Amino acid sequence: MTTATDGARDGEEGPITRALILETALAILDRDGESGLSMRRLSDALKRDPTVLYRHVPNKGAVLDGVAEIILSELAVDSTDPDWVNQLRLIAHDFRRLALAHPNAVPLLVTRPLATPLGQRPLGTLRPLEGVLALLTSAGFSGVDALHIYRVLFGYLHGHILDELQEIVEHPEETDYVLRLGLHRLPVNEFPRLRELASLLASYDGAVELDRGLDLLLGGLSTTLARSDNAPRAAATPS
Repeated sequence: MTTATDGARDGEEGPITRALILETALAILDRDGESGLSMRRLSDALKRDPTVLYRHVPNKGAVLDGVAEIILSELAVDSTDPDWVNQLRLIAHDFRRLALAHPNAVPLLVTRPLATPLGQRPLGTLRPLEGVLALLTSAGFSGVDALHIYRVLFGYLHGHILDELQEIVEHPEETDYVLRLGLHRLPVNEFPRLRELASLLASYDGAVELDRGLDLLLGGLSTTLARSDNAPRAAATPS
């Protein structure tokens, strides 16, 4: 609840709210990473005494949970989509978009929820799970298969995003792919295959690679799970 002391003070305008605290924390995180985010820096950015912030968020952990929640709240899941394969593909690309927009927050999205039991996590972090389960059970999958598909999909997404964020071209001005990636530093006789694939590594396209993996993943799930009497057979839409 906002109190009078949370509002304007010394010429400052507007009340302090949990939403404002989390938005400010996300801005700091985007700029400086998790190591640059502290309750002191947050209070300085908001120009308020730290005690005011603690009325809305008890500690830094609660701030990090809240940041993950506001990012994941932007992940749209249309649980009424009759084409579950295409909807999962859209969710995957939406997750990638959010992750690349906030790369410093990716560790929060991938590992932060694991530190908290499901029932204690912020509601916003659970809504994508609930939405995907609703989508798949509406499509005819059992709850067990729906949960399996969710875990496989997001396990792949987390790995893909972490992999994509590591794809850094060291010298983009170079025309030689080996030099662009800095592979000239590696012993030729120990890493011949990496050097052979330098052109592909240097021209990495995250969206294309995501779709290649989704083709395999969703196609495999459709084929495997459709063998049961209760699971729907769905044709994967073209990427």
